[in-house]
This record gives sequence, C-alpha cells and structure tokens, in this order.
Amino acid sequence: MPTRNDGRSADQLRPVTFTRGFASNAAGSVLISAGNTIVLCTASVSPDVPPWMVGRGKGWVTAEYNMLPGSTSPRKQRDRQKVDGRTTEIQRLIGRSLRAVIDPVLLGERTVSVDCDVLKADGGTRTASITGAYVALYEALLSCDDLSPSARWPLRESVAAVSAGIVGGEVLLDLDYSEDSTAEVDMNVIMTGSGQFIEVQGTGEGHTFTATQLQQLLAVGQQGIEQLTKLQQSALGLG
Repeated sequence: MPTRNDGRSADQLRPVTFTRGFASNAAGSVLISAGNTIVLCTASVSPDVPPWMVGRGKGWVTAEYNMLPGSTSPRKQRDRQKVDGRTTEIQRLIGRSLRAVIDPVLLGERTVSVDCDVLKADGGTRTASITGAYVALYEALLSCDDLSPSARWPLRESVAAVSAGIVGGEVLLDLDYSEDSTAEVDMNVIMTGSGQFIEVQGTGEGHTFTATQLQQLLAVGQQGIEQLTKLQQSALGLG
C-alpha cells in the first residue's frame, strides 16, 4: 500500500492526542491534536435552558465553533458582527452530533455549551472538534453533583468523527489540508462508539463516485471511528 506525504498508509489516522483540563476555568476542557490540527474544546454548564424548553424537564446541549485568526494562512478574520455560513454549518453539526448521544431528560433542566476553537488548522477541524467535544462534554457532566456514570448519567454512548476521501483515485482516511484541497471526493463520517451512524457528509469535488467507492469510504471511516473511540476512552480513564 503506497504511503502519503506524511508517511502514513492510506487507512491510517494522524497521531491523535487529548490533553484534558487544558482550560481550568471550564467545567470540562480538552486540547485535541490530530496531526497538525489543534482544537481547544471547552464545555460549560448553566442551570437553565432556552426559553422554549422551560418547564419541560429536559436539558439542552449546544455548540459554537470558531477558527482563531492565526489558525490558518492567510489570517482568518474574526467573526465579530456575523458568523459566516461555514461556521454556522459546522457548529450546528457539532451540536447535532452531541445531542444524538445524550438523554435530555436525564440531563435535567440545564444547558451545556461546548465551544470549539481551532488553534491550528491542517484539515479535519470539524471532525477533530466533534471528537474533542465529546471528551469535554463528558468531563463537564462529571462536575454536576447529581450526575454520575454509576447512577444517573445522561450520556448514552460516545461520539467521534473522522474524514475520508478519494485523492488521486485512492481512498484515504483522515485527510490533511494538502489532501483535502485536492480531493476528488471529500467525506465526513460521524458515528457512535457502538458503530451507529449519526451523520455522513459526502461530496464529489468536480468528480462523481460509485456505490463501491461510497462503501469503501464508509468502511475506512468506521475503522477510524473505532480507533478514535478507544483513544477517547483512554483519555477519560475508561479503557
């Protein structure tokens, strides 16, 4: 199997690390590094819910995403007045992904806000954000006095995400920027730790792809999710 520009095989993740407790003022935080992509994920808990949820006995999880000015070149402008369409789409994806694995009734009437700030971008920022956001969310829930993994625990299972794509006719896992920017097909796969799909985003970039290639992309993506799930468990002291 041919190697890539960073020496990886086609089905190999970039090196992934989690540094928990990176932001001491947040209820939960983790710095996730996936190769040269680095994202700070923090989770904060407030004892209230959006107005439309008051009195329903359910909690809410929401997410925000941002790329810091120095995270990419050329400099990324700050979203001071209006959040751009890409940012809006990504933070909605992160929120949906987290809500897919949480029981809002067991969460209770509280809101968990997860912030994903990209410090360095080299492809896969949205997938790294989701993977790190789960760890930050888990840590934040541990700070709630009435919640415990051994008793009342709102997380049904884990969630992680990874990119896959077709570059030069070859199916690759976990694209860096040089690969993502030249990919014929680009896909993001979001799954639970038990192997259930939450969302699949697949696009032909000026190319088409076959049903066989789609299955190959999903298979390599699922393989990557399995590895990421083990790394999450290890980071949380569960594996």
